[in-house]
Amino acid sequence: MTHDIVQTSAADTLPPFDPATFWTQFHHDTVVIKGVRLHFVDGGSGAPILLLPGWPQSWYAWRYVMPLLARAGRRVIALDPRGMGDSDRPASGYEMRTVAAELHDFVAALRLTENGPVDIVGHDMGVWIGYAFAAEWPDDVKRLAVFDAALPGITPPPPPGIPSAEANVKTWHLAFNRLDDLPEILLQGRERELLTWLFRNKAVRPWTITPADLGEYVRVNAAPGATRAALSYQRHNLGPEGIARTRARAERKLAMPVLAIGAESGGGAMLPDTMRLVATDVRGAVFAGCGHYVPEEAPRAVAEQIIRFMGN
Repeated sequence: MTHDIVQTSAADTLPPFDPATFWTQFHHDTVVIKGVRLHFVDGGSGAPILLLPGWPQSWYAWRYVMPLLARAGRRVIALDPRGMGDSDRPASGYEMRTVAAELHDFVAALRLTENGPVDIVGHDMGVWIGYAFAAEWPDDVKRLAVFDAALPGITPPPPPGIPSAEANVKTWHLAFNRLDDLPEILLQGRERELLTWLFRNKAVRPWTITPADLGEYVRVNAAPGATRAALSYQRHNLGPEGIARTRARAERKLAMPVLAIGAESGGGAMLPDTMRLVATDVRGAVFAGCGHYVPEEAPRAVAEQIIRFMGN
């Protein structure tokens, strides 16, 4: 299938995150949805745009992109979905039907759809959440932009046999994280080592995640219940029931416009090709010269694509 190639370079990065400047424009907030406290960061003014992070990150993955979107005239909300960042980590509820319903209630609580449907952006596991939300609550979503992920049950599975070394680096955790008990045994207390390895091996520009950034990700991943919550997402949604529900959603294709961008050193064209199977109006692209962590490795390019696609 055809897709655009967007060349990215070090010019698409930004200087290291400056909290003093950032927090003059944005603020922390929380809302309680049916007993679950959800943390988010909010700022800017204009039509709202809601950003969803992936594993093993949090709202913080969007810290470089958010000021660029706000400067373009948008109100920007970066959410920690349940189990992520500084949101609550309930013992259950990590199947996409529950998470999508919670997102619907979050959008209603913040009155983000008061003037019409809201724009949604997701990266990695945020793609799973954004897609489920758009499929189950289509009247809530104006446009959907998704970055570098697979969609379990829709993306074609890898060929059988031993994967190549390159494929193994990208996908080893999908099987490992679904195991009972063993990931918790091996990962808890070793969050810094895991995250250091992931960012070093899955990024083309790992320096865009500084020691201070790594410290923030270690903080939220080492919090009580964080490992269990992250694994619960993957165990539910990579398992037979989660895959069956995703395939059931795909029987009715998304009608809203979709932007799907993969990373050359991440999933490549996999995400654009996948979204064409579940949506009728898809603009696809691949970021050349970029690794999996696109909001940090190429924030200027990410913001430019979102603004071009969604306007203000």
